[in-house]
Amino acid sequence: MIDLYTAATPNGHKVSIALEEMGLPYELKVLNLSAGEQKRPEFLAICPNGRIPAIVDRSANDFAVFESGAILIYLAEKTGQLMPSDPQGRSRVLQWLMFQMGGIGPMMGQANVFYRYFPEKIQPAIDRYQGECRRLFGVLNDHLAQHEYLAGDYSIADIANWAWVRTHRWSGVEMDGLDHLKRWRDAIRQRPAVLRGIEAPPSSIDLTKDGDKAAEKFAKEAQRMVETGQSRS
Repeated sequence: MIDLYTAATPNGHKVSIALEEMGLPYELKVLNLSAGEQKRPEFLAICPNGRIPAIVDRSANDFAVFESGAILIYLAEKTGQLMPSDPQGRSRVLQWLMFQMGGIGPMMGQANVFYRYFPEKIQPAIDRYQGECRRLFGVLNDHLAQHEYLAGDYSIADIANWAWVRTHRWSGVEMDGLDHLKRWRDAIRQRPAVLRGIEAPPSSIDLTKDGDKAAEKFAKEAQRMVETGQSRS
């Protein structure tokens, strides 16, 4: 059994999707990020960085893993699923996973901060991060023009990138003209395990579209977290 400490964010959903795809039993431990539960001592003992997601593998002497990319690798190696074992195949998956961890995630995260959450609108910062997101989307699109998935077969690299790309509208980034990226996004969305994963836990708003009153409330809560130096994930 896996204990999954999480919240309804792209990084959190990366792990719940992987667990669903792998068929691993897990128990949700949903943290209230607005209340700062991710900074409490009992969670810091699992994740020193105080950010979700994190897991505790009860079947392996309560082994704890934090950082979403590290969790995905651990689960793939534990189960022998969603990542090849040969060096070249494994490397291809890890390259695209690192692309998400070092590019897509941080750039979309900063676009969210300046476009949605920051109390003042600093247009050069918004333009900078939205422009970089769009550039990275172009890299994905060009690669997917020649490949069904990012690294051969469907893998943890697809899960990691998809969990962020699906929320592009929340970052204020459109996908016009990125037909291969749209094809990939829509195909992954149809997977039953993916649909279950993005409901574990469900989000209070739909991050795939512009919002409503619930979205406004979500953005205000996130703004308070930005102002106090906390983080949503």
